[in-house]
Amino acid sequence: MTLEGLEKTFGRGTRVVKGIDLHIEDGELVTLVGPSGCGKSTLLNLIAGLERPTGGHVRIDGRIVDALSPKERGVAMVFQSYALYPHLTVRKNIAFPLEIEGLTRAEIERRVAETAERLGIAALLDRKPKELSGGQRQRVALGRAIVRRPTLCLFDEPLSNLDAALRAQMRVEIKKLHESLKATFVYVTHDQAEAMTLSDRVVVLHEGVVAQEAPPREIYARPANLFVAKFLGAPRLNVAEPSVFGLASRARGRDVLVGLRPEDVTIGEGSPPETAPNGRVYVTEPMGGETWVTVDVGGEHVIARAPADYEASSGTPVWLSFDPSRALLFDRTTEQRLET
Repeated sequence: MTLEGLEKTFGRGTRVVKGIDLHIEDGELVTLVGPSGCGKSTLLNLIAGLERPTGGHVRIDGRIVDALSPKERGVAMVFQSYALYPHLTVRKNIAFPLEIEGLTRAEIERRVAETAERLGIAALLDRKPKELSGGQRQRVALGRAIVRRPTLCLFDEPLSNLDAALRAQMRVEIKKLHESLKATFVYVTHDQAEAMTLSDRVVVLHEGVVAQEAPPREIYARPANLFVAKFLGAPRLNVAEPSVFGLASRARGRDVLVGLRPEDVTIGEGSPPETAPNGRVYVTEPMGGETWVTVDVGGEHVIARAPADYEASSGTPVWLSFDPSRALLFDRTTEQRLET
């Protein structure tokens, strides 16, 4: 699938999608991620045919599909709200798109049984949606989408209604489903954990444009700009004046800001080097396998990693240790990352 200069303007000039160019390979799982209002759901609707572009084109298998309906495009879509028919059984919900296509009863039954088995819901086929848990309903919604054997599956924040543990489980199932189907998946989410764990490639959107597209590890380690660096990562990226970290304020002749991932900053042990940043504990957050410590360094809050059993009361003097080569440098004016 290819997007060529795709534009979408609503109402009296509200430009939501601003000339996006994007190519997605056959069989790839690409995640569109970004803050609310960045245009990711609108972009998905343009791909699906639920919205018509103001400018540019959508190509699927090399063919411009701008004028085609969702059904004619041969895409399947899974929504946040499940969108199941409450009066139909699970069997009938999954079978519905096949009945619309006019397949034989035997073929419909075979595909429904195969899909239900793949998703682990074969025992639920005679139940209705109200008798199912949230995770089971989402599996039914997935089943209804993939039973048609589409080459392109679109997902619009499908796990956001589930609790954290179930979201993690469903992420694994969606990834395994993608591997077995070998179809092209385009997945919209605001959850960076989903974006990082699911994707072959992450596309970060910001105010209607692509801020960066890259494999998950690359986009995390080598963010194109300060927006991408701050958006991806939990806890948040530490961003401060170079002096806070004891570093020079200029690099390659430019004024810079320094970014350090919290996992790259630790609470120092023993006697600190003369140039080590020092401050006082502001708050500690035990997380089970590790503890995050927010340290007040000259009025700036820096998050550092400490062992699981670390304890310190607010105001305790500490110093920070980090590898300067792990620091990300950003041009203060353009906010673009500088190669180091």
